[in-house]
Amino acid sequence: MKKILVVIALSSSVLFACNNKAKEEAALKQQQAEKELAIKAVKDSLRLDSFKKAEVAKVEQEKEAKHQAELAAARRTSSSRSRSYASSGGGSSSAYGGAQPTAKKKGWSDAAKGAVIGGAAGAVGGALIDKKKGRGAIIGGLVGAGGGYLIGRGEDRKSGRVQPKN
Repeated sequence: MKKILVVIALSSSVLFACNNKAKEEAALKQQQAEKELAIKAVKDSLRLDSFKKAEVAKVEQEKEAKHQAELAAARRTSSSRSRSYASSGGGSSSAYGGAQPTAKKKGWSDAAKGAVIGGAAGAVGGALIDKKKGRGAIIGGLVGAGGGYLIGRGEDRKSGRVQPKN
């Protein structure tokens, strides 16, 4: 009788253990499925975000192109007005007296940025090269600021911020 009870106890414990493992495996599979769904949702949202960013960038590029076209048209009309006014006998000082559309400039010009960056780099370089640190920093800063200004001024001319000399 003891042997039968021991066998029944062992078999019931094995059945409960197997049943427990099956529940654990089912729970693990459920967690895996939930993780995969979460990963898929994140990937889909990233994909949608990238499409939205691309659309926004495209709209901004179109706006910028439209703005550049308007500026170019305004430059053409203002230069033709000043030529016709100057040829009709107007003085050179009064050639700019008309109502001309001007673009509002904001922020630092490239010339100013170049002068500051060049001055800082020149000062550091001059201090490192010269034995008298103060003198080297001053000379290097002046040379660097001048060079940076010239390079930045050229960039301002290319961008249309400063009108090139005729």
